[in-house]
Amino acid sequence: MAQQKPMKWVWRIIGVLVGAIFVFAGVTKLAGVQPFRLLDPIEFARDIDNYKILPWTISVWLALYLPWLEILCGLALIFRRLYAGALSLVLVLLVVFIGATITAKARGIDIKCGCFGHVSDQLSFAWHLVLDFAILAGVVALWRWHSWNARVAERVSH
Repeated sequence: MAQQKPMKWVWRIIGVLVGAIFVFAGVTKLAGVQPFRLLDPIEFARDIDNYKILPWTISVWLALYLPWLEILCGLALIFRRLYAGALSLVLVLLVVFIGATITAKARGIDIKCGCFGHVSDQLSFAWHLVLDFAILAGVVALWRWHSWNARVAERVSH
């Protein structure tokens, strides 16, 4: 049992880091091109539209709501409220984003990521994928740890 305490802190730190990444990503998308100028979703809508997957109107709706969803999910991971739901949403967001990014690149579309607003414009496609897969690995690990803890708690309660 003494070994479980340090591991719990490791998982907690991973959860806070992943949550902070999503809060940061959401806030930078809201800021637009100019720092500290909140609620300027048009630039992010253009980034979404560059993938050439969705109509413009859906890109605008996503640009309005997606940053807030990322912020809320990130806060849920940090403060461990609605944790399983936040993990599920973050996992889906990452898988969809990685799939859309790889698909766009395979179609020869030169895209800007938009992941962290325009903070990440200088990263290459390969670095974006490395970053995205690292975050995905963290989320999958958190999901497995959360599921394992839920099964253990269920066995103990019976």
